[in-house]
Amino acid sequence: MRRFSPLAALLASPAWAAEPPPLSTGSALLQGLFGLLIVLAVLMAFFWFLRRFSPGQTGAQGVVKVVGGVMLGTREKLVVVEVGDTWLLLGVGGGQVNTLHTLPRPEGVSAPELRDPLSGFSDKLKEVLRRREG
Repeated sequence: MRRFSPLAALLASPAWAAEPPPLSTGSALLQGLFGLLIVLAVLMAFFWFLRRFSPGQTGAQGVVKVVGGVMLGTREKLVVVEVGDTWLLLGVGGGQVNTLHTLPRPEGVSAPELRDPLSGFSDKLKEVLRRREG
């Protein structure tokens, strides 16, 4: 004869394994909409931080264009900047920017177009891979 065990009865149909009551259509729609709004808010915050703290511009430069520059030391450099039809030679270093010289833009010369910064990397990677194969 088998004895009845209350523990076996609890394990056979535990209360925690019972299904939750079904949600109504309105509450399920509201819950999904709330989740979507949270995801959109997180994305907006991410893109705002990305734009705010990005290291450089990736699109068109607008009115001010960097023509070129040269490093003079670890923290000092000379930069030629085009503003309208004027070129400015700027000394950058020590947390300061000083105008060293101003000259009109030379005829037939303009600021270079921005390139994709990774294009040089991909060319060098292809060259290294060709050397390894050959």
